[in-house]
Amino acid sequence: MERLLQALTQAQDTYSNVLVGILRYGAPVLAFILLLRCLKPLLSFRREPEIWAWLCLQNGSKLPIVHWENVLGRSKRSDIVINIPTVSRNHGVLTRYDDGSWTITDTDSSDGILVNGEKTKIWALEPTDVISIGGAEMTLQPISGKQEQKLAELRTKGSTFRKSFFNVVMLTALQFLCCLALLLNGSADTARNILIGFAGIAVMQWLLLAFYACIRRSSFEVETIAFFLCTMGMAAVSTVVPGEAVKQLIAIGLGLAAFLLIGWFLRDLERAKKIRYAVGIAGVLLLVITLLFGKTYYGARNWLEIGPLSLQPSELTKVCFVFIGASTMDRLMKKRNLILFIAYSVTLCACLALMNDFGTALVFFCAFLVIAYLRSGSVGTVALAITAVVFAGVMALRIAPHTLQRFETWRHIWDAPLDEGYQQTRALICMASGGFLGLGPGQGWMKNVFAADSDMVIATIGEEWGLVMVLFVLAAVAGLAMFTVRSAAVARSSYYTIGSCTAVAIILVQVILNVLGTVDVLPLTGVTFPFLSNGGSSMICAWGLLAFIKAADTRQNASFAVRLHKAGGGEDE
Repeated sequence: MERLLQALTQAQDTYSNVLVGILRYGAPVLAFILLLRCLKPLLSFRREPEIWAWLCLQNGSKLPIVHWENVLGRSKRSDIVINIPTVSRNHGVLTRYDDGSWTITDTDSSDGILVNGEKTKIWALEPTDVISIGGAEMTLQPISGKQEQKLAELRTKGSTFRKSFFNVVMLTALQFLCCLALLLNGSADTARNILIGFAGIAVMQWLLLAFYACIRRSSFEVETIAFFLCTMGMAAVSTVVPGEAVKQLIAIGLGLAAFLLIGWFLRDLERAKKIRYAVGIAGVLLLVITLLFGKTYYGARNWLEIGPLSLQPSELTKVCFVFIGASTMDRLMKKRNLILFIAYSVTLCACLALMNDFGTALVFFCAFLVIAYLRSGSVGTVALAITAVVFAGVMALRIAPHTLQRFETWRHIWDAPLDEGYQQTRALICMASGGFLGLGPGQGWMKNVFAADSDMVIATIGEEWGLVMVLFVLAAVAGLAMFTVRSAAVARSSYYTIGSCTAVAIILVQVILNVLGTVDVLPLTGVTFPFLSNGGSSMICAWGLLAFIKAADTRQNASFAVRLHKAGGGEDE
């Protein structure tokens, strides 16, 4: 390795300009083709309905059951509408499990649910059981094993392993060119860290692809997009603080571990529900510990130092918030579960207010609104709306002086270009100098500005890689968001729907605040760009949120969180 680094250093004068010129045109072409190949299957898959059972009524009619969780009630918004006055608006929930079994749960209805003449709160159904809801009798007829296998065959297939393999080859080529150009334009002291950083990302993505091949999952588009963003983030880190390239690599590795661990829990919703409260308590404890022992930087008490390590616990709490906010339909319709979620949100609100962390609080608030919308009901809508008002009011009262200063600077950065507006004015100048294709890796000046690898990272990308690469980065995030909306509509559980939509909302809000804050369209909040910004806590959070997005993917052989169907109609372990 020493000889390789020495040879690259000696070749700087001869090859650096030529390679930078090639890369300025080659990198956007590679990125465009890569994103096109990844986004096309994510945005074009069929969202076909799946019939999992039939609800047979006394008059001989059959109602199709097209979800794994179905609300039965008089309300027009119910999945199965039973228009009888004695039936409550949301009377009960029919739930299917991975093993093919079904249960019916009473959601605190006025008359309750009878199964075989016996009043029950929850009942494991058999095909011969007679269900009585508000005097209307019915039986549940699940589809057979052969019919279930047919559903699996008709379901949209994920990308083939060959396509995923070729995508990773293209991404590896992009990483190789980025690394080589940065090595040629860098110093010998930082060459080792840069090489390890890019090589480490390449190794991780190939190992993850090999793991997917072992578990017979062929779709790798979501992960490829995440690794693409991490690659561009590593390019920014290698330019601004090359000594932290290895640190950033470790953060990516920890994030990938969180992605796999959360995905394993989401694979079994019963297992995920068991740890919800433990995760929720951990999220609160992280903020409380930060309040007690954290360090204050730039007016916000949001950093926790453990020896040489520094963490931002509020980033990890975002994943905990999604865990608690998501809920299965049988729990969603119960007031007790709603009250617990409101109490949890208020607790987080209080902690963030005391920490004076305005940027993170705004992200949490937007995530809260998404959950409020997805969980809305008659009582729920009012309660969540009141909580949202309280949340916003408390945060407004607790805005710190440094935050007020940012609001005063907003839209007036050119009034003080050497003082309060220094970061943003330099970011705009550097992005303008980068033009459409950029100045080339390591050729920019933005690296001299504070937070050029974190809060202002999009300006570093724009200066050295050009407007076209900025647009590709934003397209990657937008593609993930659109895929989540499409897949959430056919997700098998409301837990996956709420979890994935909230996760992508957090990512989107952070991107909006980061990018528009950099260019002075919005106030600068200090929020990081997921996957792109330098920072261990932010990286772990981004990968953890990605697990919820991946779990909502119902395409056949696509998500490791969805069990495969065997030829006999069963499911794998």
